[in-house]
Amino acid sequence: MKNTFVVSCPIDTYSGYGARSRDFVKALIELDEYDVQILPQRWGKCSEGFIKGNKEWGFLTKHILPQLISNPDYWCQITVPNEFSPVGKYNIGLTAGMETTIVDGSWIEGCNRMDLILTSSKHSKGVFETSQFNKEGTDKIIKLEKPIEVLIEGLNLDTFKLIKEFENTDLYNQINSMPEKFAYLTVGHWMQGELGEDRKNIGLTIKAFYELFKNRKNPPALILKSCIVNGSILDKSEILRRIKIIKDAIPDARTLPKIYLLHGSFTDPEMNELYNHPKVKAMISLTKGEGFGRPLLEFSAINKPIITTKWSGHMDFLKEKEVGYIEGTLENVHSSAVVPNMILPESQWFKPKLSDVGYLFNDVFEGYKKWSKKAKIQGFHSRKMFSFGVMKNQIKDIFERNLIKLPKKLELKIPNIKMPNRTKSKLKKV
Repeated sequence: MKNTFVVSCPIDTYSGYGARSRDFVKALIELDEYDVQILPQRWGKCSEGFIKGNKEWGFLTKHILPQLISNPDYWCQITVPNEFSPVGKYNIGLTAGMETTIVDGSWIEGCNRMDLILTSSKHSKGVFETSQFNKEGTDKIIKLEKPIEVLIEGLNLDTFKLIKEFENTDLYNQINSMPEKFAYLTVGHWMQGELGEDRKNIGLTIKAFYELFKNRKNPPALILKSCIVNGSILDKSEILRRIKIIKDAIPDARTLPKIYLLHGSFTDPEMNELYNHPKVKAMISLTKGEGFGRPLLEFSAINKPIITTKWSGHMDFLKEKEVGYIEGTLENVHSSAVVPNMILPESQWFKPKLSDVGYLFNDVFEGYKKWSKKAKIQGFHSRKMFSFGVMKNQIKDIFERNLIKLPKKLELKIPNIKMPNRTKSKLKKV
């Protein structure tokens, strides 16, 4: 019998960690070396219900456990490291890692409780390896003591691919109704932080877009695919309120370019439809830091230009000569963006150079043909080197090098016993 491999993760959520969980579990199942079982977990306030009725992912339901089984052979948690807890004979922690320069001490302690750590990028691996802390009240130095490996977030090429013929969907028609022929796309949760201080830098993206293209004839549009925590009406209203505050503060604005909000949770095919829409010409991300940068990888597969910051996890897969990299410097995290036990006030992340933002916004718009050629090279690289298949092979290699070999459970087989032929005895006279 195969060894039991239990994965505790937010498998059913509309989140980056949810997508990571589904891909990892699917790869494990396809490797066909373990009895793979899933223990679903929540992921903050993110919407749930991704799997139910999903043609691609519905098969995962048969692997879901009603409750945790005792002492599984292999145990993997996909979450933030301060939640890591060893449950199995061999314990794995899988995390996207950190978007800043250091991780909290509780994260290092969580990692040290496990046998192996998997993270999504070279950036995150480096942050774990260099973060050190003094144990409160002692002289003990807390540092990573367990092995850590980079496991990419593999691109599903069956989903994220070029669309040749578009269906007459609500999403397609919604974007098609825009009068603009050229639209930038930015994707990400609008996280906490003052204007220009939220990690995804949504506020600064909007402000820069307004200021650069104000008072222009036939400007491009900006499509904002975002929410704060979920798809509620209140959540949408808050985003619209924030956009209006930025809009109203733009000086000398006789006319302003249009921003269109796509709010809530999308399926993977819907995201691919969005990426492929003929009016969506390029993606812009002024992110301050990424553990990996999944939407950037997905979009790169569509052969369209990308403008983004030159720091952190996405630099593993975005080639310097083929994307519009924004230079900048590291700066301390603003107090408004601090998250206890996660984003520390003494940590740093990226501050983009505003002149680069303006130049690249404009250059991609006016010199699109040049950038489109670069994007095709990037697309080929992403599909070849960062696919789901590559990730699956990485899992196999990492496990062969790191996992202890546990004895397989013996399957009790009762042999078929051939019974002798019995004949009825006859009474004989002696």
